[in-house]
Amino acid sequence: MLPICNPVPPGRLTRASHVVLAGRDLGASRAFYCDALGLVLSHETPDALYLRGLEEACHHSIVIERTTDSPSVHCIGMRIEDEAQFDPLVSFLRKKELSFEFLDRPFQGRTLRFRDPVGTMVEVAASMDVVPRAMQDFNVFKGGFPQRFDHYQLATHDVAAAASFWSELGFRIAEYTAAEGDRDIWGVWMERKGNTHDIVFTNGAGPQLHHFAFTVPDASAIVHACDVTSSLGYDDIIDRGPGRHGLSNALFVYFRDPDGHRIEFFVTHYQFIDAETPPIRWDLSNPKRAQLWGMPAGRRWFFEASGFTGTPTQAPLLHAEPLTLERYLEVQA
Repeated sequence: MLPICNPVPPGRLTRASHVVLAGRDLGASRAFYCDALGLVLSHETPDALYLRGLEEACHHSIVIERTTDSPSVHCIGMRIEDEAQFDPLVSFLRKKELSFEFLDRPFQGRTLRFRDPVGTMVEVAASMDVVPRAMQDFNVFKGGFPQRFDHYQLATHDVAAAASFWSELGFRIAEYTAAEGDRDIWGVWMERKGNTHDIVFTNGAGPQLHHFAFTVPDASAIVHACDVTSSLGYDDIIDRGPGRHGLSNALFVYFRDPDGHRIEFFVTHYQFIDAETPPIRWDLSNPKRAQLWGMPAGRRWFFEASGFTGTPTQAPLLHAEPLTLERYLEVQA
């Protein structure tokens, strides 16, 4: 059974907004994200980069903090409607017996950090410093012309628990993947801002960040990003695509940054606003759910992801193997 979205959630979260990564070489990260992909550098210190898309008026949507350890993810970020919404959110977290803390974050207003029931570290900001949008500074457009932060996908050991928790926070399932019947849910695409997803949970060792995503203007921007990364000499950087998802109907390409974190550029998906619209179901064995043109993704796309800092992963409760490119080719041989 799919969880039912809470229409009056405790603490009104509004959207996926940012991600905080740990990286080993900020110079290499800056070159990749700014010169190759085309993001805007909002601020730089010896220990951190703050980046945003061309359309964004909020100070940052990616933070990369220097680390001497292995690359990891510090947290995913959400926005909340205003500071008054923290009180009901905190009451909800206490009821769920989940740990949380308020902390000071550069260029952000009051910020709450908590860990959800499947181990995902989440940062919720009430506001950010406002900066000029660069969406009409066409003379500085580079790479794939990334417009705005849109969503992230996470691997989790317990998709059902994740879906139940985030449904209580007002997130609605737009599409989902299931094995035989609907008893075993392999993945859920959950939205808050009115398109198909802000946050995605798929079955796997978790918690891990599979990818985060930016919208781009059109299909030519995806091709141009691939051409630019290639011409700059990046090797094995295109992780998957270009292609079109069955889920969300989006044109896409996935890159891996110098630390191995995965970023998606995509041409935006459809609206999912009206309450009476049912979620779309995809069978796990159907390769068109992830690639509408029929060719499934390679094994590393399903099984490689970025771990959360200091957080051990748990093996998935559901034992259901996705159809990988390698398995597909074996069957066809």
